Amino acid sequence: GQCIFDALQSSAHLLKANYAWADVRYSRKRGTNMKRKILFPQISGLMHGGDYNPEQWLDRPDILEADVQMMKEAGMNCATLGVFSWTTYEPQEGEFHFEWLHKIMDRLYENGIYTILATPSGARPAWLDEKYPEAMRVDAYGVRNHHGVRHNHCMSSPVYREKVATIVNKLVDEFGDHPGLVMWHISNEFGGECYCPLCVARFQKYLADKFHNSIEELNKEWWTTFWSHNYNDFSQIEPPYQNGEFSNIGLNLEWKRFTTWNMTDYMKHEIAILRERTPKIPITTNFMKLYDGLDYHKMAEELDVISWDSYPAFHNDYESFSDTLGENAFDHAVMRSMKKDRPFMLMESAPGLVNWHPYNKIKRPGVHQLASLQAVALGSDTVQYFQWRKGRGSFEQYHGAVVDHLGTNDTRVFKEVAELGETLKKLSDVQGSVTKAEVAMIYDWDSRWAIDIMKGLSQETKNYPKTCIDTYRNLMRFGVDVDVIPSTADFSDYKFIVAPMLYMLKPNVAERMKTFVENGGHLLATYLTGYVDENQLNFLGGFPGDGLKDLFGVISEEIDTLYPSDTNAVHFPDDMVGQVRDYAEVLRVNDARTYATYESDYYAGMPAVTVKDTGKGSAYYVAARLDNESMQNLFGRILKRAGVSIKRMPLGVECHTREADGKVYTFYLNCSEQEQSVSDVHGYDLITEKQMDGTLTLPKYGVAILA
Repeated sequence: GQCIFDALQSSAHLLKANYAWADVRYSRKRGTNMKRKILFPQISGLMHGGDYNPEQWLDRPDILEADVQMMKEAGMNCATLGVFSWTTYEPQEGEFHFEWLHKIMDRLYENGIYTILATPSGARPAWLDEKYPEAMRVDAYGVRNHHGVRHNHCMSSPVYREKVATIVNKLVDEFGDHPGLVMWHISNEFGGECYCPLCVARFQKYLADKFHNSIEELNKEWWTTFWSHNYNDFSQIEPPYQNGEFSNIGLNLEWKRFTTWNMTDYMKHEIAILRERTPKIPITTNFMKLYDGLDYHKMAEELDVISWDSYPAFHNDYESFSDTLGENAFDHAVMRSMKKDRPFMLMESAPGLVNWHPYNKIKRPGVHQLASLQAVALGSDTVQYFQWRKGRGSFEQYHGAVVDHLGTNDTRVFKEVAELGETLKKLSDVQGSVTKAEVAMIYDWDSRWAIDIMKGLSQETKNYPKTCIDTYRNLMRFGVDVDVIPSTADFSDYKFIVAPMLYMLKPNVAERMKTFVENGGHLLATYLTGYVDENQLNFLGGFPGDGLKDLFGVISEEIDTLYPSDTNAVHFPDDMVGQVRDYAEVLRVNDARTYATYESDYYAGMPAVTVKDTGKGSAYYVAARLDNESMQNLFGRILKRAGVSIKRMPLGVECHTREADGKVYTFYLNCSEQEQSVSDVHGYDLITEKQMDGTLTLPKYGVAILA
């Protein structure tokens, strides 16, 4: 009788859920063709786990015993092992010890906890550096590093690659067919540069290949006749040493690109071993936000799944809490958009505080669930932590963990993690669903590097990443999901694309923008668009270059840099006034319509915002850096014109959508510090297991997930 009763209750819930998502689907006229992409078929539902370092506790079997039991209490179903275990695996060259890891993985698997196994190349043993000093990096002054810290290896070193190949093959020998192994994790948080002779030689070969073995071509593209810096041979080219040639912007940019290429080439060295020997096990590595040193779009091509480490500065004193989470949402969108057809992974987050921010503030009650579900809302199928248990010593002894030095399961942090574990179980149906965005924003690492490198404007207020983040947050106010894509991506999936400060135009980007607009797309670009080509040579004939001046119908004759004390404004046709800050271009309008004009200075009355209709679409140009409210109003009008379904969100409330197999899941997150209400909300709430029709009231940090 109890079984029948339970079955009837389950059926009732399913009927409610099916009715609810059908209602949302018909209202949105979408959600019928997205297919689920299950990352880990072995795991039922979403992944919940974290970085586990049992090698630090091998002398405490009582702690290792307690760990597994408490992981189960916290609702964890996975653990990341071996990230920094090289010296435990191989304490002396050629002497290997894996029996401890066999015991750990076996016990975890027996208790329903799967393993993501990392390769240990993120930190080298002292014996390796002592015997093979060429494996250590050289800094930007040409000085060889000493042994220490992390990521201190030379990517080009053959002997380092050889030693890594040995340990990776050993791991495959021991654990490649372990039933608990669900993923390989390559190294850890790749980063840094190396200026050693090996890397210099590879850089010279890289340049020769790129410039077709023609030093004359390189000289032309780098404009080396300036300051009489012509090269006679590729062998003369050095990296931008701090005590050498660091003034050539072509060299500086190409060194950034080379570092990405070289790091990716090293990463592929590890991946090749695993792909050949364990072809069915997916591979990832953990990215770090908008890390300046590497172009993640390039590295992502080699990975099966995108994962990243999220550590927002919660509760800081320089921005609102909703702005902090809005930036975090942008970061999630960057990662999700690298592989749009599948979920991404939140590989690391802090269940409590961190230890490396300028001010390490405690995460307030309720924030852990909110921030974790934000990741799920934006497309993650995992919530994972660094770290499971705090270490007793060394650099990260005070970094937050699920289990504190107290070592018990009754702390506030542990209870919140366990509460989230119960919530994630209720969201099992979300697994494998993805985000289908109709709006995109372009973010290019190359443009970021080029803007930072160029000498002009203000060195203090260029703020390319911040401008992109502000753009994303302004679009979020309309309840739309936004993909963050490179300029080389396919534009055809979108109705509206925003390109903030797209300073560099790579080949064919302008032509594809034109095609996008002609086919019915709506495009918005801003000041500083299309000034240089991929080698940072200015376009001639007017900015934006490469034909974009014809698409937008304007030419930027000058760009004015404003001091913080300078003021100007922009007047829109409905009497709205926008505030100008930092930058203002003086436009020559050809065949565009003037949409807004400057208020003051010698360019008073001149165009500040323009629009030109081409084919079935339109191209907007915003010549000044405007305040967020003005940009939101402009975005709202263009979104409506583009036919994007919008719903204005209360300040601090985020709305994100995932879908698969005809089902739509809508997440409402109150990222503000007070209660908020959202009207006209319909669906079956997966958390409360109740039907919602009408006004949704969200408490401070509250979340609702409607199917």
